[in-house]
Amino acid sequence: MTVLPQNRAGPAIAFVLAGILAISVNDMLIKRLSGGYPLHELVFVRSAIGIVFSLVLVQIEGGWHILKTDRPGLHLLRGALVVIANMTFFVALGAIPLADATALFFAAPLFITLLSIPILGEKVGLLRLGAVMVGFVGVVIMQRPWAGSETLGASRLVLLLPVLAALTYALNQLMTRKLGVSSKASALSVYIQSVFIVVSLGFFLVAGDGRFVSEGSSASMQFLLRAWVWPAPGDGWIFVGMGLNAAVIGYCLSAAYRMADAATVAPFEYMGLPLAVFWGFMIFGDLPAWEVWIGIALILGSGLFVFLRERQKTRVRVSRPTTRRY
Repeated sequence: MTVLPQNRAGPAIAFVLAGILAISVNDMLIKRLSGGYPLHELVFVRSAIGIVFSLVLVQIEGGWHILKTDRPGLHLLRGALVVIANMTFFVALGAIPLADATALFFAAPLFITLLSIPILGEKVGLLRLGAVMVGFVGVVIMQRPWAGSETLGASRLVLLLPVLAALTYALNQLMTRKLGVSSKASALSVYIQSVFIVVSLGFFLVAGDGRFVSEGSSASMQFLLRAWVWPAPGDGWIFVGMGLNAAVIGYCLSAAYRMADAATVAPFEYMGLPLAVFWGFMIFGDLPAWEVWIGIALILGSGLFVFLRERQKTRVRVSRPTTRRY
């Protein structure tokens, strides 16, 4: 009889908070540059710099041999999900306020809680499921289905992009939990940065000259498909900062979801909401509309309830360790 190791909740929470802080800074920098650079150029430079930092972490965590894996297909799928999540979210950032996009993206922890049932086999009670549904009501309110396109300031498709990002992000984090048993956090980060580089170079080869965008294109399409340009001298530090953030994000979130179960880690990602409001106001002078405030309140409330229920279950597991026969 062997006692299963308990989740390392404390370090996992510290890692996820550090990762969310880095994400909020990254999103602010991406939005700041969205008016003058194409998204695929920003992603390429960020990932090229980020992979250097990640490879340094690989050396610290054990050396080049930890990059070897017997499940390359799953790592490729995980990288593709991260790319979809980031690209769809960043495209939305080109057209809607930072706080609005972030608030809509915070359907991700709700998706994580729901999908942890079939993917990880975790048990989620009726009360927690009810709280998740309340959170999704908040997402619907932020979509403002009663408003016209003139009031929204962006198309319905653009408003749905952060929700699609949330779904793919949730799938990625749950896959990290599965892969993390045999893969170091730094290795997971390197795999993701590599996929980003390949995809962004693909965009460059197909659309790097700006042939698919015109003056009349929407802000989101211009951000996605405009031509590559040489960075302005004053923007160099921003690109370096994004690269460092990319390494921090990949490492911290991978480490967090390796150390603890999804329902324990996910609620702490809600710290991204107040951080997005802060950066949106301080840098861009934006404050959320009243519908967004209501949605944020519902999501935060549901997330706090889910977290408290999970912590209660964790205390029970600690007092009565689970055993398994091998």
